[in-house]
Amino acid sequence: MSNSAFTPPPRKRDWRLLGAVAAGVLVIGGSAAACRTDTGTAGGGSTTTTTAGASSNAKTGGEAKTVPEFVGMGLQSAQDAAQKQGFHSLTSHDSLGRERHQILDRDWKVCSQNVKAGTTTSTDTRLDFGAVKLDETCPAKDQSAPAQAADKMPDFKGKSVNTARDALASSTSITVKDASGKGRYVLVESNWQVCAQKPPAGTTLSGQPVEFSVVKFGESCP
Repeated sequence: MSNSAFTPPPRKRDWRLLGAVAAGVLVIGGSAAACRTDTGTAGGGSTTTTTAGASSNAKTGGEAKTVPEFVGMGLQSAQDAAQKQGFHSLTSHDSLGRERHQILDRDWKVCSQNVKAGTTTSTDTRLDFGAVKLDETCPAKDQSAPAQAADKMPDFKGKSVNTARDALASSTSITVKDASGKGRYVLVESNWQVCAQKPPAGTTLSGQPVEFSVVKFGESCP
């Protein structure tokens, strides 16, 4: 008997099987890629809505079109009418200066437009609609949120709590209290207006805490 180790014959690769497996991987990979699509969302709120058409127009300078009258229309209807006319770069804002987002456009109506009706302009021009909720009255002129406070305390009376907070430094300690005496929680600050403030307007700001007494819009300050 020989003591030499037995060496098995080399295994033959089945190239046909390997080829079939590779082809299958390529097919699966191609199918997965084909199934992937890019999706986008269009929100209400103070955001800009754009379409592929708007991008194309921007490259060529856009087509000259007449801007319709949008004031008095529902915000959703105004947006639809603008797009039908060829304007696809659209945005909107709160005409009352409370910086509320137009989440459901059908609940808002147009009070103002940044491009006057009857103006002929390029379709890549951005149209901005000032809006209020359906049950609200449009202001005579769009109101703006308070400017960023510098070294003096601004007068926030009548302003929404959220805009007052935004106007102060982010490090400011702020207390908000219901001025009605009912002890209500101030949850959605854009629905509440400032009645009184500490420190008073004109006070030098040096990192001191700020206190607001507030009521809901539509209510009278005590």
